[in-house]
Amino acid sequence: MSNFDRNAPVWGAGRAQQTSAVEMDQGLRSFMLGVYNNMSIGLAITGLAAIGISMLAIAGYASTGKAILSPFGVTLFTSPLKWVVMLAPLAFILFFSFKAESMSSSAARAMFFAFAAVMGVSMASIFVVFTGESITKVFFITAAAFGGLSLYGYTTKKSLSGMGSFLIMGLIGLVIASVVNIFLASSALSFAISAIGVLVFAGLTAWDTQRLKEMYLYSDMDQESAAKLSVNGALSLYLNFINMFQMLLQLFGDRR
Repeated sequence: MSNFDRNAPVWGAGRAQQTSAVEMDQGLRSFMLGVYNNMSIGLAITGLAAIGISMLAIAGYASTGKAILSPFGVTLFTSPLKWVVMLAPLAFILFFSFKAESMSSSAARAMFFAFAAVMGVSMASIFVVFTGESITKVFFITAAAFGGLSLYGYTTKKSLSGMGSFLIMGLIGLVIASVVNIFLASSALSFAISAIGVLVFAGLTAWDTQRLKEMYLYSDMDQESAAKLSVNGALSLYLNFINMFQMLLQLFGDRR
């Protein structure tokens, strides 16, 4: 599970002191490109899965704009099956965390892409609740914000390690508040969770980017370990993106 721990590790001399500046820069660029490539493929799989399932689940739209569910959609979104769909991504994350060390990089990548597909199924309901135009708008807003935050984390000379514990505490608080709000169904609490969540995942995006960069530079990894870290890093950034997107959608999305 260590590859998924967000606590900043302690490294030795690492490759930063064992290779030339040119080799180090080229290696780091290749590593980070691998992280972003894996993440992008994961997001594409999630988007395609969400759109595909929504097309099967939604029979059409009423004149008021409200979605009309097909029999498949009724089963998926209103029966007890909805809890399986909602909790399946969490099960994947837990399994992934416990098996991360023993997996090969190729197996970890396959598991990540499978998780992205399951996440897409769980997110198909956003097409029932929100208009397609607002989903697209919020996606591009999220992409722009994510890109800027990740670039900041990659290029800044300031250490962001100090904000890590604060962000993790905020994340735990968000999870607890979200569980509580399942029973309270408070619109005010939901708004607060979304607003604070955007800030937390924005911070985690910059922090995780810098963390991955430093892990590559200041640890001695073989090619297989670096490939596995690339997948694990992609998962961390993917989760930041997805959560930031969902919370921005709650704040700015146009409901049907």
